[in-house]
Amino acid sequence: MGLQALFFYLFAFVAIASAFMVIWAKNPVHSVLFLILVFFNAAGLFLLLGAEFLAMILLVVYVGAVAVLFLFVVMMLDIDFAELRAGVLEYAPIGALIGLILAAELIVVAGGSVISPEIAKTVAMPIPALTERTNTAALGDVLYTNYVYFFQIAGLVLLVAMIGAIVLTLKHRTNIKRQNISRQVARTPATAVEVVKVKPGQGVN
Repeated sequence: MGLQALFFYLFAFVAIASAFMVIWAKNPVHSVLFLILVFFNAAGLFLLLGAEFLAMILLVVYVGAVAVLFLFVVMMLDIDFAELRAGVLEYAPIGALIGLILAAELIVVAGGSVISPEIAKTVAMPIPALTERTNTAALGDVLYTNYVYFFQIAGLVLLVAMIGAIVLTLKHRTNIKRQNISRQVARTPATAVEVVKVKPGQGVN
């Protein structure tokens, strides 16, 4: 067994074990920490495959932004996880069905080269050699030329999802004074100033 194969099995084993711990950990903070460990090992697998750009993006974007954001949200918000888990069994059949569909898709995609080895020869845009084009440049050529419209649509979908999440989780508190810009602009001297007539010898109540 070569050194590269040894690191592959190491990264793969730790990634799979950490993924299971994300599900089984009772503490949400521990789940997020195990998720970060999964991302680090996945980045190691990308490095072994020669995709250093994907490894860097995985660490910078997912570990540096998404996972840390999840960690801060879990730690700062007062979330009742017992209440969230109360309706898990109701949606278990739907979740199992979706999981089976995704598993079938992964099997079809991953097993396509085994079932039909000639599929790899029919690739329309083969990956160029590293001596001709780097991974980052080749990925940019494909992403921003052939799939630029799909890339923009994916960005719009993520934007809509972010706005929807903010709207669904936004809660207005009634006991907090808020600024009303339109009401302030519409004020007139008659409504802004109140003249109180005080009788001689009396103070203002």
